[in-house]
Amino acid sequence: MTDGHPVVAKLYDTVMAVPERTMLPEHREALAGGLSGRVLEIGAGTGAMFSYYNEGVELHAVEPDPHMRSQASERATELGVPVEFSDASAESLPYDDDSFDAVVASLVFCTIPDHKAALSEVARVLKPGGEFRFLEHVRADGALGHAHDLLAPAWHTVAGGCHLNRETGVLFREDDRFELLSYEHRDGVTPMVRGRMRRRGNGGLRSVLGLD
Repeated sequence: MTDGHPVVAKLYDTVMAVPERTMLPEHREALAGGLSGRVLEIGAGTGAMFSYYNEGVELHAVEPDPHMRSQASERATELGVPVEFSDASAESLPYDDDSFDAVVASLVFCTIPDHKAALSEVARVLKPGGEFRFLEHVRADGALGHAHDLLAPAWHTVAGGCHLNRETGVLFREDDRFELLSYEHRDGVTPMVRGRMRRRGNGGLRSVLGLD
């Protein structure tokens, strides 16, 4: 459990208000569209995804920041969306192996201290054939990428632990525990990647060899 970032939590919805009205709805619809069964959202934040899930989904949400989690709980109540919350970290999910039909991550892997361990946990709790769906901002290429590198330490401090220059898309695409179903990269000042991956039934070559 963490003390969290109360200032970031308080300002988050205000800062994100314009993107949530303009840019993000299409991404959130793609992340939640067609999901059913037992779904886990990692790093639910203030609950911006909740209104996009289909009725009848058994939704579980992990959010270690108590201030974010409180706001997410209030939003779930306002929307009438049943959500089972956990304060666990993404690196140590309190769920059984093969227990979810889908896992969703939206703008969260940038803030997870050990993002590789978190991806291993996603692979562990997903059922074989289950989907991992993600939307993340990533390090830019070229001169802008070098600017991200320079800004990253200060950004991490003021943005609630966010790593501005993580190459999360590479991490996802190269993990052989998953089959990449779709992947989209959008350039910008902070490039975004969105995709879907299916959990392989055999756990991937690295897991079979005991390398994870």
